[in-house]
Amino acid sequence: MPVKMYDVTARVFGAMQNLDITSLASYPETEIRPVLPSLVRMSLLSPLDNTESSMESRKQILAVLIGIEVVNSIVSYLQVNYHELENDLKKELLTRQKTSSVTSFFDGQGQPQPQPEYGLQSGIALGFERADVARKVRVVLSEIFNLQQQVAAAAEQKPSAGAAVGVSSHSEILDDGIYLEEVVDILCIALAELPSLLNILELTDALVHVPNGYRIVCALVANFPDCYRDVVSHVIANCDEEGAEGKQRLALLMSLSEMNPSQALANRSMCVDMMKMPSFMLKLALKHSEDLIAFLTGLLLGNDQNLRSWFALYIRTSQKRKGDALNLVRIELLQKILQITSSAAELKDFNLQGAVLLRLYCALRGIGGLKLNDDEINALSQLVTSCPKPTASGVRFVTLALCMLIACPSLVSTIPLENKAVEWLQWLIREDAFFCKRSGTSSSLGEMLLLLAIHFHSNQITAISEMVCSTLAMKIPIRPNSTNRIKQLFTQDLFTEQVVALHAVRVPVTPNLNGTIPGYLPVHCIHQLLKSRTFLKHKVPIKSWIFKQICSSVRPVHPVMPALVEVFVNTLIIPNPTGKISIDHMHRPFTEQEILHVFRTSPLTFFAEELQPAMANEELNQVEVACPLTSQLLMIYYLMLYEDTRLMNQSALGGRKQKEYTNNFLGGLPLKYLLQKAHQYHIDYLSLFHPLLRLIISNYPHLSMVDDWLEEHYLATAMDLDHQRTYDLKPELLTRALQNVQTKPRLAIRLFKRLLLLPPEALAQHAHQLVQHLPHVFRKDVPRYVKDLYNDLWLRLNAVLPTTFWIMSLRAITHNSDALNRRTFANESLLEPMDVLGCPREVFCSPYMLVILLRILKGSLAASKTYLNVHMQQKQVLDKNGLVQTDADREELKTTLIASQESAAVHILLEVLDYMDSKADTRVAKLELRELQGIIGTYVHQAFITEPSLARLVHFQTYPKSVIPMIVASVPSMHICIDFVHEFLNVTEMDKQIFTIELTSHLVLNYSIPKSLGVSKFCLNVIQTTLSLLTSSAKCKFLRHVLPAMVRFVETFPILADDCVNILMNTGRSLHSQSSLGVTTMQMPLTESAKLCSYRDAQLHINMIEDAFKALVEAVMQKAELY
Repeated sequence: MPVKMYDVTARVFGAMQNLDITSLASYPETEIRPVLPSLVRMSLLSPLDNTESSMESRKQILAVLIGIEVVNSIVSYLQVNYHELENDLKKELLTRQKTSSVTSFFDGQGQPQPQPEYGLQSGIALGFERADVARKVRVVLSEIFNLQQQVAAAAEQKPSAGAAVGVSSHSEILDDGIYLEEVVDILCIALAELPSLLNILELTDALVHVPNGYRIVCALVANFPDCYRDVVSHVIANCDEEGAEGKQRLALLMSLSEMNPSQALANRSMCVDMMKMPSFMLKLALKHSEDLIAFLTGLLLGNDQNLRSWFALYIRTSQKRKGDALNLVRIELLQKILQITSSAAELKDFNLQGAVLLRLYCALRGIGGLKLNDDEINALSQLVTSCPKPTASGVRFVTLALCMLIACPSLVSTIPLENKAVEWLQWLIREDAFFCKRSGTSSSLGEMLLLLAIHFHSNQITAISEMVCSTLAMKIPIRPNSTNRIKQLFTQDLFTEQVVALHAVRVPVTPNLNGTIPGYLPVHCIHQLLKSRTFLKHKVPIKSWIFKQICSSVRPVHPVMPALVEVFVNTLIIPNPTGKISIDHMHRPFTEQEILHVFRTSPLTFFAEELQPAMANEELNQVEVACPLTSQLLMIYYLMLYEDTRLMNQSALGGRKQKEYTNNFLGGLPLKYLLQKAHQYHIDYLSLFHPLLRLIISNYPHLSMVDDWLEEHYLATAMDLDHQRTYDLKPELLTRALQNVQTKPRLAIRLFKRLLLLPPEALAQHAHQLVQHLPHVFRKDVPRYVKDLYNDLWLRLNAVLPTTFWIMSLRAITHNSDALNRRTFANESLLEPMDVLGCPREVFCSPYMLVILLRILKGSLAASKTYLNVHMQQKQVLDKNGLVQTDADREELKTTLIASQESAAVHILLEVLDYMDSKADTRVAKLELRELQGIIGTYVHQAFITEPSLARLVHFQTYPKSVIPMIVASVPSMHICIDFVHEFLNVTEMDKQIFTIELTSHLVLNYSIPKSLGVSKFCLNVIQTTLSLLTSSAKCKFLRHVLPAMVRFVETFPILADDCVNILMNTGRSLHSQSSLGVTTMQMPLTESAKLCSYRDAQLHINMIEDAFKALVEAVMQKAELY
């Protein structure tokens, strides 16, 4: 079993240095085992002085050695005749030198010869164990000489090879851990007995190439502690970290340092003096992390240029090799930064510690070329942007931090870091006077900031570099391309904005601004200044300039204009992050009069009469709208973005009253028409269409429904403008055609065709006349072609003014405008969905009016959802701290209300189908029923696909069973009911169970999939269980309703025929037995008449069961697929 050699501990080495025998006696035997050779030799050799103290020490050593068995073998090594051994070894060394010279003459490669066996017949390892003491010493020393010879040969080849040549040495004695203790014992005694042949430094050079060599060297140094410094300095001086033996020597140095930790700082200084072993130096510095920052700062910022260059070279090369020592140092420095920044308020010397760290990282970055990682960048950004107290050291700290922002461009490499730096610089500008006043210094940060800004303006990077280097007291390179970001901060977010802000609003707007104008325009400057909130900070009104530029914009829209509107809205709504700006000086949003000024040429704006008359504004009247479509699109984008941003930041407003545009005002604007125009000229409004579409879809879903986009009527067609101008339709002629549409449809057809050729703007002027006669046009005796043309006109108008047109249509349909007049547009519940369906019955019987009604219903449901979401955002529940508190109850009520509205709409439509089915007694009525079934089925299908949970709710509430076949046939998405229909069978109500079984039978008949078979089996089990528990009367009622369903189950899956026959036979037997006895399961009739009645009823149900048998047989036998 291998013998473990214990490493030398620090206390054992300290005791050996001080010859503290008392301490050694207290340590366990295994711990003092490596130093036993020197202790044994001290105890056996006669001392030079015979003082009492020396004698007492010798007795103590003997006391320590008594009882240790291995001491006897060490004593035997001391009894060897080393004088004869020395002569023999000298002869052997001479022979080795001659052999080596001959070998190198014949063998240019200088490969070592096979190891000699030293006269051992059974090999080195086994012979070593069996050899006597003298032979063991001879073998170990010969192995050492052989190793030294290989090292010397490798050293001679190194200059010629041009690279480090590794020593591939193999020694059975030195490599195997079994013999380490004996080898250490022999070498320790040999070093003392043969000083002319063995030297501990030469031994160290040789043993470092052996896997366990560092342990042997540590043990030798422990036995000769006075050689510690010589060995360490020798290893450091002769070590090359990049060489093949670098890791081995580093491991040896770390072991020696752990063995003698008191010399760690001395060893570190030795590395600095020799400029060797930087990894070992850094690891020693980490053991004393309290002065790590000062040590690294001294290396990089000291007066020794050679030392600075050496360490900087190591940093650059170590990054490529990913050296562990440098990474450990970076981690330690990162922890110090995090520790300082987290406890900045409690630290009294925060400014001093922070300044030292800033200078160190500037040196690492600028002199050493250190590439900062993300963690370091974030931590340094947090440190740099700290707000110290107004003291002299605080001024020094922020000055260094400002220089570091310029020297380390990675600190502003991302948008969040840049925003943090801008906020800190803005804070610095605001607090400059306060700092200088409180710190008691004559220097001004404002002067430095201004000087830097001037240099950035004139692009004097050299002057900036000199200024930064003099402030940091170090020479670091600052390249022009690395200062682009910080230059952008200074020129766009700080000083330039202050200078330009007052002059920017005086710059005239660009006339006919469009995307083809190249170069840097005033709109770019305004956008950047507005984005940085310079106008807000300096209380400069900018609304008028932006309004004039919107009115002066033409297509193709300039890409900066949407961004300008977005930044303007953010400035209006979102509070300033610094929180220092007074609310009284916020920018003002556009007024209704300004918005109407843009839409004054639009014929699609119908609310101007309803608004309060505005006072005449001469300045507003002087603003001309260059391109109405572009200006209107930009203004609509402003309105949509304003409302969306206001709602999204409701909690951040902090109770501040913000202007709200009335719902009536928003509803009267032609939003949908403008969106279609933007889509028509998609290339011209590329940067505006997509964000505008996103806002309308999220806030006004009823204006962007899928059906509207799929309709071909909404696609703008190229029309002959001359033909449009020459054709002028008189209102009297249109009124006469609509009134006589039943008797003289030819005039209506001609006019409707002409109206379809008009553009939406011109067609919208006839909307009132067309809608007023809607019920007359859709009467039964009106030709279908007239209805189709009128339906196309309605869809064309719906594409232009959906919200207004829906109100007009419902007024015409219901002949009751009182309830509708109380409704408003857009964000509020446009029309209560139940009010939309509260129409006369003849409306539902007309397919054309039903299509219009369902289109309005979809829009009202979508608007209702949006209104409820907006209502919850506006009426938020706040806690004691003013934070938004989530209210699950309100959310649940909103969800329940939406589900109730949708399910009620579906139920009403299904009841319409039931009513029409009951009245469909003629061929024409059946055709109308089929058309209505397709219309309603399409609507229900879309509703189920949009919200699958609605299907579960509708079927749980049930509906007339006569509608089930029609709805299953006309709604393709009914197959989703197979997944949950079995859950309804757990309800104890018989009517719901009957409805569920009836629905399931029709579903499996249409969808004969494997899952349907399992549901069918479950239904049959429920039928069988229910029949066994019911009374005779209830059993007969239940059986009468489920027998047709059972036939459909068997027709779909003939494999269920046996189960159905079994149910029918058991039920028939039960009824026959009860009728024969004249009793039921719950009562016993006492009169003969009651018995006769019971028998008669049972006989009728037995006949019904027999008919079911026949139907089952026919359903199975006539199924051709079985054969």
